[in-house]
Amino acid sequence: MAVSSVSLKPSSLSPKPDANSRSDTVRSCADGGRPERPCVTELRLSAFAGHRGAGFGLGAVTLFAGPSGVGKTSALRAYEALARLGGGAQAGEAFPDPVACVPDRARPDAQRRRGFRIGCTADGPEGPVRLDVAVQAEPELRIVGERLTSGGLVLLETALRDPARRTVQAAWHTAGSASVTRAPLPDDRLGTAMLPLRVAGKTDGQRRVLAAAEQMVVALRSVFACDPRPDRMRAPVPTGSGRLLGGCGNLAAVLWRTRAECGRRHAQLVDAVRKGCTGAVADVLAEPLGDGTVQALLDRGDGFRTSLGRLGEGELRYVALALVLLTGPGVLEVDTAGEVPAAMQSLTVLADGFDRSLDPRQRRELLRLAVRMAGRGHIRLVAAVSDASWAAGTEGVTVVHLEP
Repeated sequence: MAVSSVSLKPSSLSPKPDANSRSDTVRSCADGGRPERPCVTELRLSAFAGHRGAGFGLGAVTLFAGPSGVGKTSALRAYEALARLGGGAQAGEAFPDPVACVPDRARPDAQRRRGFRIGCTADGPEGPVRLDVAVQAEPELRIVGERLTSGGLVLLETALRDPARRTVQAAWHTAGSASVTRAPLPDDRLGTAMLPLRVAGKTDGQRRVLAAAEQMVVALRSVFACDPRPDRMRAPVPTGSGRLLGGCGNLAAVLWRTRAECGRRHAQLVDAVRKGCTGAVADVLAEPLGDGTVQALLDRGDGFRTSLGRLGEGELRYVALALVLLTGPGVLEVDTAGEVPAAMQSLTVLADGFDRSLDPRQRRELLRLAVRMAGRGHIRLVAAVSDASWAAGTEGVTVVHLEP
């Protein structure tokens, strides 16, 4: 690899547990066998921001816990970046601030190049599939190395051979008349995501490559990064498309849509809000104002309605997170694998500051809701919290403690 600071060395593909982290529990996608829905079971930050040689096991509900500055947000940011790459995004979209991803105190080489390494494991019908990616951040952003492996076999490997060209040399497993196929690929996209368009699937080897790549892409793509912003949720909003944005500023428009679409799911939302908000709650609804906008309201059941704009920050964040956990890709602004049936996909919610502004009752209720929904296989949660003592011992929850 031309850039030594970001090369995919053999030792980097099996990182040891981060010395500054520990995990209480590590659970697989599903108990009792191979999961039918592909899902990410490990996140590896071999050299990323403040992390070096870190590997984190992910369960159906995972909480990254620790004080400010230990790398909770950067772990979620790395996961989101992999998801974007898996969906076919260019490197610049996945890493809008690539220099911030370079490990602390990393020094440039003689050509002034610096970079970072991340990866993950996706489990599913094909067994565990590993993806490791090396990215050059300076002097220009490019993906300089990638490796996709399954069962100890390298299915795809790319490397930067000529820095003057905006391509990498790729080689993927064939197991036909030639053991591998070689071809150039763009250096600004994930090769794994492009394999379905490049591999014919005529040999057993090619079909194995396709199956592993598709499992990885399906596991990564359905991700919703969520951090509700109460300051954006108080004012009326245009009806819009009804797909919830990451900051949840269009919550009222989504309620306007979902309340009419699924009465059973809406009843579950009302029950959840009732458990986490002060005062009586008979309904959660949206009301049109006649100017093309809607406002969200709590029906108190006695003829009185409270605008969500009058709620405190904790209550607003609670309502938004409850709605996220109870809905799906059709309601959230996510990039799903449209060619794969919904029954074969699971949505992963990335929630930074999950416990921010929430009181103990609200934290517990949201965690119970997350565990219940994850138990059905439709949703997974990876969240960052400042302290997870309140979640210790909860069945179905993986807690990763990050320490300074």
